[in-house]
Amino acid sequence: MPRSRLYLGLLATLTALPTAADHLEELVVRETHDTRTIDVTGELVIAPDVAQLLKRAPGANVNSNGPLTGIPQYRGMYGPRIATSLDGNQLAPAGPNWMDPPISYAVGGQLESLEVYRGIAPVSVAQESIGGAIDARTRHGEFTDGPDFSLYGRLIGSAQSVNGGHHLNTALYASNNRHRFKLAAMTEAGDDAEFPDGDITPTEYERQRYDVGYGVRMGDHSLQLDYGYNDTGEAGTPSLPMDISYFEGDLYNMTYRFDPATGVDATVSLYGSELDHGMTNYRLREAPEPARWRRNIAASENLGFNLRVNLADTAGAWSVGLDGFDERHDSDIDNPKNPMFFVVNFNDAERQVLGAFAERRQDIGDHWETEFGVRYNRVTMDAGEVDGTPAMMMPPAQVLRDAFNTAEREQTDNNVDLVARARYRAGADSSWYLAAARKTRSPSYQERYLWLPLEATAGLADGYTYTGNISLDPEESTQVEVGFDYGGARLTLSPRLFYSRVDDYIQGTPSEVSAALMFVRMMNAMNGTNNPDPLQFNNVDAELYGFDLDWAWQMSERWAVSGILNYVRGERRDIDDNLYRIAPPNATFRLTYGGANWTAGIENILYARQHRVSETNGEQKTAGYGILNLNATWQATPALQLAAGVDNVFDKTFLDHLGGYNRAANPDIATGGRLPGYGTNVFARVTFEF
Repeated sequence: MPRSRLYLGLLATLTALPTAADHLEELVVRETHDTRTIDVTGELVIAPDVAQLLKRAPGANVNSNGPLTGIPQYRGMYGPRIATSLDGNQLAPAGPNWMDPPISYAVGGQLESLEVYRGIAPVSVAQESIGGAIDARTRHGEFTDGPDFSLYGRLIGSAQSVNGGHHLNTALYASNNRHRFKLAAMTEAGDDAEFPDGDITPTEYERQRYDVGYGVRMGDHSLQLDYGYNDTGEAGTPSLPMDISYFEGDLYNMTYRFDPATGVDATVSLYGSELDHGMTNYRLREAPEPARWRRNIAASENLGFNLRVNLADTAGAWSVGLDGFDERHDSDIDNPKNPMFFVVNFNDAERQVLGAFAERRQDIGDHWETEFGVRYNRVTMDAGEVDGTPAMMMPPAQVLRDAFNTAEREQTDNNVDLVARARYRAGADSSWYLAAARKTRSPSYQERYLWLPLEATAGLADGYTYTGNISLDPEESTQVEVGFDYGGARLTLSPRLFYSRVDDYIQGTPSEVSAALMFVRMMNAMNGTNNPDPLQFNNVDAELYGFDLDWAWQMSERWAVSGILNYVRGERRDIDDNLYRIAPPNATFRLTYGGANWTAGIENILYARQHRVSETNGEQKTAGYGILNLNATWQATPALQLAAGVDNVFDKTFLDHLGGYNRAANPDIATGGRLPGYGTNVFARVTFEF
């Protein structure tokens, strides 16, 4: 099926306008029928959170729990509901509270593009994509046409004022027509961020990353080997009960491709990761009394494979494949001040997915392009026995432990996804789009195996403790999407309407487990706290619907405007309540001017109030706001580029609805209050290519 591109970028820097917590990138944003690709070849790294780039795609947003902890949201769904891959490969976070969401392992400065599958993702893209799919692509270097080696690379350095942050990334490549080598390193750090009324603590961070890669090409065959080492130091997560002490881990990937000029190609990938994580509630934030010090040591091991074969013919193409992913998690809580205290939070919690898919893309006549796909996933989960000091001293905790250890913890789900999409080419510049799907997702290990009321909830950050539910059913979503694409000489326009009806949506509801209720109330009495009664992950019914739009207008050779408009509503169908942490209606407008070797732009970001909040999660309403950003770039020489700008020009105080609540003692922000957005931020970047 041919895929026409609508150039929404207009210029290499058309949408290069930042937000205060954003990367400023010189984007060439290209839309195909299926994806929104954010080309970050000339990105300006300001904040370390690559997830912030997703705001350049219609329908996308970010749940932010800290400077390194942005969790993608797409059309109201977030976390494990969105399939996030790195070069096509999955990764399960080490942190049970998603302090390291998968996209956090995509490194700014080494990233080539972010590919956001707009709307309903094809079954060939990911195993579980009930909420959409994102793929972060890394630069590997390019094979040349001759036997002589070429040596080239790029050095990026940037700094910002809002937190004294800096970023330095260098990548070196050597390649010829058969071999390519990559060596890259990155370091970044920042202090606590400022807002108009004080500091947001703790939001300091530090991280290093090292990557090596080797590729070889022999005729129609190619093999790529990659290794990455991530070393994150102390980093704040003020909307979570603990902060990052460290993340250390190894990431491996081997990809073989067979690509002859015969209409048949095949790809095989083997990949894995080993990640270690520590977090505390006493190092970066004001420490509680010694009896309540907590340290959590967690680890995850991931192993996966992909096998895909594409067979093209005169009317379209078949794609068939097998894929598998195995994740294992351990998490242990202790108190350095009390060697007798421990909680085995998760013990060898395992989740295996083995999938198979078949997909057909078919041209029908001169106007119709269609796609039909089916996927089967077998999801198997299990967990080991648990224990903890509370279960030895408190009868309610003992009841919870014994019930968990004697339960049938091994669970198997057999899930089927179906996708049908069609596009009608109405003319040379316009087309209509219609899609429908049935998508599924099995529970996460937190949702099934959290045995003691705790906040290890994959970053929900609502302040409630939860217990899991081993008997959860998979989520099943019926999705419909309709849209229109227009791409003229000066104007491009791509609106979408969508609706998703989710049966067995997994949501925290007031717990009816008497032992869990008694445990939380006893802890309140012992510690003088007033934590709310716990929630339990249960199946409910929900629906999400709305629209999104991106557009661009080239007014003249030099001047252009563009923007994005998003609206999503998430509701419970079983009771009168809203879904938690849904992005408010929002819009972005950009005006850019492009000179011979420089560009300048202004951006206005607008968010409406969010008053449709979740009573179940005790969610607070937020007011609307608008901020103004400026930027400019100058291509001083073919190899040297300079860029600078100002975020939040008027130093406006605003509350990001997706930014969470303050959980750390701070004289400038009330505990339990909404975390504010960053204040005025002056930034600069230097890029040198050689």
